[in-house]
Amino acid sequence: MRQQPIRAVPLAVRVIPNVDAGLARQLELKPGIRSLGLLTSSIDDVGYTAIDEATKRSAVEVVYARSFYAGSGHASGPLSGEFIGIIGGATPAEVRSGLEAAVELMAHGACFYALNEEATHAYYAHVVSRTGSYLSRIADIPEGEPLAYLIAPPLEAICGVDAALKAADVRLCQFYGPPTETNFAGGLLTGSQSACAAAAEAFAAAVGAVAKDPKRFG
Repeated sequence: MRQQPIRAVPLAVRVIPNVDAGLARQLELKPGIRSLGLLTSSIDDVGYTAIDEATKRSAVEVVYARSFYAGSGHASGPLSGEFIGIIGGATPAEVRSGLEAAVELMAHGACFYALNEEATHAYYAHVVSRTGSYLSRIADIPEGEPLAYLIAPPLEAICGVDAALKAADVRLCQFYGPPTETNFAGGLLTGSQSACAAAAEAFAAAVGAVAKDPKRFG
């Protein structure tokens, strides 16, 4: 079947122009961070990619980012989704600019792809050509390096990560073993941009092979 994109939806966004000192202490904000931008999303992995994009497009940093348990299908409310990200900056304008970059990426950039007509079976194989400060920290790589962000349901993901590592000169920086909060799995791989692209293609092919014939040995 033709791969159908599944786009993350920004469910709620807010700017706090001047954060309260007590909340700033709880969030362990660095000196100089006075404004916050909050974002919830229907898909967590795209949300993480989006807030990393914010750090490249504006003078902000990610101060909080978490997935919600069991995913969007079991969200605590209509504006919760499966992810919350908070970026911080010196001014409301910087924070707003970062949020705009994140929302733009969700609308036109990174997305999941469906493996079936119902779009109930999906994977994420996105190549970040140049990491921002957030994903660089998570992957423990220098800022600006390429990254293959690979996510799928548990068995598919493990087969996919193995295929990705064998297909290109890449290194596994972060492994998300099942179960994660949303019961997916996967990893972050780094290498040259072309190697990350080859790894993502191998991951997608392996995940698709499992989806097409799930009970075939080998």
